[in-house]
Amino acid sequence: MSGFIATVRSRIPTPGLGGTVILAAGMIASLAHPVLAQDGTGPMPENAEARSYGGGWNCALGYRVAGEECVAIDIPENAYATGRSFGSGWACRRGYEEAGGTSCAAIPVPDNAFLRSSGYEWQCDRGYRQDREACVPIVLPDNAYLTDDTSGSGWTCERGFTASSSACVPIAIPKNGYLTNADYGDEWACERGFLEIDGRCDPVALPGNAFLDPASHGPGWRCERGFETVDTACVAIDLPANAHLDRSGNTWRCDRGFQLAEGECVLGR
Repeated sequence: MSGFIATVRSRIPTPGLGGTVILAAGMIASLAHPVLAQDGTGPMPENAEARSYGGGWNCALGYRVAGEECVAIDIPENAYATGRSFGSGWACRRGYEEAGGTSCAAIPVPDNAFLRSSGYEWQCDRGYRQDREACVPIVLPDNAYLTDDTSGSGWTCERGFTASSSACVPIAIPKNGYLTNADYGDEWACERGFLEIDGRCDPVALPGNAFLDPASHGPGWRCERGFETVDTACVAIDLPANAHLDRSGNTWRCDRGFQLAEGECVLGR
């Protein structure tokens, strides 16, 4: 700015130093004024409104600062003013998307589809599934019903049936078995007292002093408390002195202060 003032001083003759100082001050004030306007702190122009707090003014909605004025924003059809001082100052309405930064084009929604609540994407109607940019009818096989899952086939089999290719075939449930209703994993399981062996549900061979165990692994039974498993039988635990049954009740450990030595619990040293 000092260079600019020096240039003006050299081109405009003044009677003395005082005139030069006045001229320079005037130039500085004129250059500063647009800056104040950009800030919203200078005189309020047309199409502006006073700020609700902090003093100063802002351009009205649909206008933006240009020098010392508030000029209208060129808002395309199907758009609205955002009120933001940055960017284009407008955004497309619901159901439209920006095209080339100058207009708003309608979002193409295919037949048998609807615009999602976000307003930016579409979704197929119930009974249809997306195939690229179209919605095609879902072919529902026998013993199936529609789902709300927008991915995949759009249908699932009824209870007692399983999907095989594009059909629902009956689930082969062995005698003494039942449907699990699981979305994944085993489709059936054996009733209590039966164990799955080679696709069958065979009765659990329950030894004496044992009870049925619903755990999916193991022989299907557990020994009662005070007994331990030996092969396929439950044998009474021979509890040595200074020992007690552990939490499971099917094995033992030495009392506090004793340690195991050759099958006995001896006083620790």
